[in-house]
Amino acid sequence: MSDPSSSISSILSLPPFSGASTSRLQALYSDISRQKHSNPTSYHSNADWWRQVLELAVSSGVQTGTFSRLILFCGPRLMEQVRVKGVGKPLALGTVVTELQSSKVLIARSEFLNARKSIYDPGWLPARLAAFVVGKPLWWALEHMGVVGEEGFLGGGTTSRSQKDTAWWGEYVFVPLVEKAADAILERQAAKVGGAGDRIYSMVTFRHEFGSVLGVDVVLSDGDAMILLKFLERERSALVFDKEIVKFLSDDLSDRPEINAVDRGIIELRSAVQNLHAQVDGLQRKMDEYDFYFDCSFTFIDVQLLPTRCTKKAMAAVQQKHKTVAFSHLRLRKELGDLLSKRLGSLDNLESTLLRVEASAGDIEIIKTYESSTATLRAILAHPSLQKESIDATMDVLAEVNADAKEVDDAVRVGANIVVGMDGIDDGELEEELKALTLESEKEKKEHEELDKARELGERLEAAGRVLSGVLPTTGEATRSKVAQT
Repeated sequence: MSDPSSSISSILSLPPFSGASTSRLQALYSDISRQKHSNPTSYHSNADWWRQVLELAVSSGVQTGTFSRLILFCGPRLMEQVRVKGVGKPLALGTVVTELQSSKVLIARSEFLNARKSIYDPGWLPARLAAFVVGKPLWWALEHMGVVGEEGFLGGGTTSRSQKDTAWWGEYVFVPLVEKAADAILERQAAKVGGAGDRIYSMVTFRHEFGSVLGVDVVLSDGDAMILLKFLERERSALVFDKEIVKFLSDDLSDRPEINAVDRGIIELRSAVQNLHAQVDGLQRKMDEYDFYFDCSFTFIDVQLLPTRCTKKAMAAVQQKHKTVAFSHLRLRKELGDLLSKRLGSLDNLESTLLRVEASAGDIEIIKTYESSTATLRAILAHPSLQKESIDATMDVLAEVNADAKEVDDAVRVGANIVVGMDGIDDGELEEELKALTLESEKEKKEHEELDKARELGERLEAAGRVLSGVLPTTGEATRSKVAQT
C-alpha cells in the first residue's frame, strides 16, 4: 500500500493543482451546485477541472489504500487527500461526482459489473422520451411551488443536505481509463497472435501479460482485471472468460464464443510446463550448491574436491578429511542430477506435446477456413448464370448483338457520306489529283531554288566588278563595258 502522507503530497502535486492560485482553488472547493443554472459556463469549467484531477489521481495510482488504476474510491480518504491548507475540504466534490455519473464518465462499480446490457446502450427510446416530456415539466412545476428541491419541504433542510454529503461516497469505474486500457490490450493482442493457442490465457497469465497497459510493472490487480475483462466481453465482444481461463475471439464469425475442452487442455498443459520449469530452476539452484568436480582413488580414502560454488559444509568436510560427509554431499548431488535429468525429459515431452496440440488447434481453424471457402465457391458456381448452357447462350447472344451493332455502324457511316455528298467519289481520281499537286509543288520548289542560285551569282559578279573598277585606270566607256562583260 502507498503511504498516506506521500499520497496526499502526490495528488496535490498533479498539474491541475500546480497551475491554480489560492483564489482559484477557493472557488473550485466551494459548493458549485447552484452554478449549474445560474452560471452554467463556470459550473462546467469547474466540473471539468475536477474531472482532470480525479482522472490523474486514479491513473497515476496515488489514491490512498489501493493499487487500482481504474477505480475511483470516493470517501473520507479522498476528501483528506485533496484537502488544501488555507482552503479546506472540497465541498464541490459531491456535485462533481454526481455530474460525472450523469455523463457516464463514472459508473458505480457494482452497476458496471452487474450490467447485462452495454454501458453505451441508451435504453428504450420511448420510455426516455416519456420521462423527458412528462417528468421534466412536472419536476419544474413542483420546484417552483416549493414542494421539491433544496428549499422545498419534501427535499430541503439540514437532514437532506447531510445525507447528500455522503450519498456520493462509493467505488466508481473511470470509463475513459477503461476504454484506453482496453484499446491497448486489443492492440497488443492483435500484434501477438500467431495461432489459436496465442488467444488463450489463464487468469494469472492474463494479469501478468497485460499489466503494463496501466503503467503497472507487476500485474493487474484483481479488481482492475475483472473490470477490463467485463468491458472487453460486453462492450467490445472481444473475448470470453470464466474464473480460470480468458479466451480472445477470432475474426471468424462462425467461431462460437465459448471456452471448450481444447482450450482447457491447452491451459492445463501450459500450467504443467510452467510448473516443470519452476522445478527445473529449483533443482538447478540446488545443483549449484553442490557443483564440484571430484577425483576419488580406489586405494586411498582421500577425496580431492575442486569446488566452484560449494557450500561451507562441503568445503569443511573436504578440509577435515571427512569421507562420509563428502560422499553424502556427492550422493545428494548425484540424486539431484538424476532428478534434474528426469524433469528435463518430462519437460521436453510436455513442451513437444503442447506444441503439437497448439498446431492441431491451428489446423482446425485452417480446415474450417477451407470448408468455408469451398462452400462459398460452390455457392457461387451453383448460380444459374454460371451454368455451361447459360454461358453458351449468353456468348451466342453477345455475338449476335455485336454483329447487329456492326451493321448499324456501317449503315450510319454510309448514310453520313451520302448527306455530305461524298457518295460515288472515285478514289483513283483523287489519287491522280493528289499526285499532280505533288508534282506541281516539287516544280515550284525547284524553280525557287534556281532563282536563288541566279540571284546569288549576280551578286557575286557585281562585287567582282566593283573591285576591278578600283584597280584599272579610266579608259573610257568602251573599256569599262569590256571589263564589265568579262
